[in-house]
Amino acid sequence: MKIALLFDGAAALGKSADLLILETVEAVEAVLAAEGNQVVRVPVNTDGRWIERTRRTKCDIAFNLCEGIDGVAELEPTVISALEVLGIPFTGSSSWTASLCLRKHVVNAILDRCRLPIPRFAIVRRGDPIPAVGFPAICKPAAEDASVGVEQRSVVRTARALAERVHSMHERWDEVIVQRYIDGREVNVGIVGDTVLPVSEIQFDAMPKGMWRIVSYRSKWDTGSDEDSGAQPQCPANLSAALTEELQRIAMQAWRVVGGDGYGRVDFRIDRAGKPWILEVNSNPDIAPDAGLARMAGVEGLDYGALVRAICERGLHRERPSTADQWALAQRLSGVVVEDESAALELFAVGQR
Repeated sequence: MKIALLFDGAAALGKSADLLILETVEAVEAVLAAEGNQVVRVPVNTDGRWIERTRRTKCDIAFNLCEGIDGVAELEPTVISALEVLGIPFTGSSSWTASLCLRKHVVNAILDRCRLPIPRFAIVRRGDPIPAVGFPAICKPAAEDASVGVEQRSVVRTARALAERVHSMHERWDEVIVQRYIDGREVNVGIVGDTVLPVSEIQFDAMPKGMWRIVSYRSKWDTGSDEDSGAQPQCPANLSAALTEELQRIAMQAWRVVGGDGYGRVDFRIDRAGKPWILEVNSNPDIAPDAGLARMAGVEGLDYGALVRAICERGLHRERPSTADQWALAQRLSGVVVEDESAALELFAVGQR
């Protein structure tokens, strides 16, 4: 089988190379090649030439590792959109799901409407009045991932501190989400295919006194820092069977609401009363060998090779009705009788004019 391996080439191969991206590329490539597949690396850059290169590979599937282009998270869904237009099978969720999950305030509103537990929140644009969500509150960019824009000063206790933080964030981001901070434990629930993985917890026991117990940007990317050492994963989490079941149930509900497919992760906080609150639905989480999803899969009994294969097989065998079939069905549901395939194709051609 021929597999195109897509990754953020602008970030991984640029002047300030992101070696972590390349390490994940090499790890996934090693698994796929060991299975006898022909793997073609396709660096995704801002010039768009990667689209034609992907098409010319005539691959059976694209293994998509892009979490953005040149580090810009908002461009993540465009990579998936191009694959959808080309009709190339791909790993992970659709562009629609990726776009939805990237816009934190939008997905929060939808999940809240579906009666899933979302901490009180509001979106603040430049010039807007500062909302009241209660204190402590946490401020985050509305459309970023990887904890970009999240630091100790993101959590505030007063209206004055909130206004100052929002103002400073507006220097970089047009939209900022302000949300009630949930004091308690933080856990992650991974999903691969239809399997909900064991719950993992971020242990904050070693977080220096006086620091907020959050997963900040430094926690994730400043290896060896006090915040990195103070936020360590433990899987499986030490939770009751009832709470574990509740977390997994809510995670799968949220995943289905956003139309997730392939693999994903739902992040929670558990308050002092033991109630879970959804922080985020991540439709394209890091799948590096040492990342959270791989750790959870390992506890489930899926080694890294099995995880990569499961993700690839899910993308390859996902049902994708042809455009003509979809058009024929739409016509039938619109009162038009379609008796054969040639008629369906003819109707589709007319509909595209």
